[in-house]
Amino acid sequence: MKKIFLILAICGIGFYAYKTMQPQQTMAQRPKAIPNVVVAYAKLMPIRDEVEAIGTGKANESITVTSKITEVVTEINFEDGDLVPKDKVLVQLQDAEQQAKVNAAKVKLKEHLREFERISSLVTSKTVAELERDRLQSLIDSARAELDQANSALTDRAISSPFAGRLGLRQVSVGSLVSTGEKITTLDDVSKIKLDFSVPERFIQQLQAGKLVEASAVAFPGRVFKGEVTSIDSRVNPATRAVMVRAIIPNDDLALLPGMLMKVKLIKQSREGLLLPESAIIPIQDKHYIYSTNQDNEVIQIEVKLGVRMRGWVEIVDGLSVGEQVLIRGILKVRPGDKVTIQEAENFNFVQIETAEKSA
Repeated sequence: MKKIFLILAICGIGFYAYKTMQPQQTMAQRPKAIPNVVVAYAKLMPIRDEVEAIGTGKANESITVTSKITEVVTEINFEDGDLVPKDKVLVQLQDAEQQAKVNAAKVKLKEHLREFERISSLVTSKTVAELERDRLQSLIDSARAELDQANSALTDRAISSPFAGRLGLRQVSVGSLVSTGEKITTLDDVSKIKLDFSVPERFIQQLQAGKLVEASAVAFPGRVFKGEVTSIDSRVNPATRAVMVRAIIPNDDLALLPGMLMKVKLIKQSREGLLLPESAIIPIQDKHYIYSTNQDNEVIQIEVKLGVRMRGWVEIVDGLSVGEQVLIRGILKVRPGDKVTIQEAENFNFVQIETAEKSA
């Protein structure tokens, strides 16, 4: 027992000595620091209601260049990917026989015309009957028809571009025999691109020619191609419940190619709304609030009603006026009634808010 009391006594003396060596704590508490907050001012900015869809680009005009006849190729006047004007001769087929037929038809027509002139003077003098003149007129008409036919056959041997555009890959060579309908190359007018995409039927009332579209392609990251709606299909697809919309996109630098998959934004309407960064919104149960400040730089809480949301921005439809000061940073450090030090946001630029609905 004596040993136990001795141990307890030693522990008590040690504890007392430790406490007496600690510095005396001040009873006075430090003053609470005034937190810094960043504020911005509510502004009216454009809001766009959009429909997002996926579309496929098509050439403004597009054909597969073929031959109407079976004949041997004698000349090829293009290279793969050439830009060609309208009516340029791309491929020349063997045409010696057709050229001879044209010359023969010209000679025959000339002979009949000369004979007609001679007979006409005789008919006038009653030397020859008018029936002979009529017979020669029929021969002249027939000769002219034969000449037209020979010229048409000759023209078929020169395969030309029906419109200006860009050629595809060449599929024939000089000396090869091309058959009727055989593919020689392709020709696409890519000065404009037709962009076809489907839009859900619930948006039909808002669709009309002239609506703006913005498109992007994976081949050109960050670039936006702008165009407008030119036509809307007359039928709704019963399987997808969507209507096909066609837009035209200028392609002056020929960057876009037919067949490209493109993301499309159809701008249904544009309006103005009161915008704030989403970070300024304080959700409490089913309500939303923002923090503002009064004349004494004290935090006040204001209930607001929200509109559309998109990419970090939110529309305020009720509870806030244009130009009111709103806390956008430092919200978690303060409570209503706290005094704060205000700092205005640097380079605080509101951007155009876009509301997007994906097409089915």
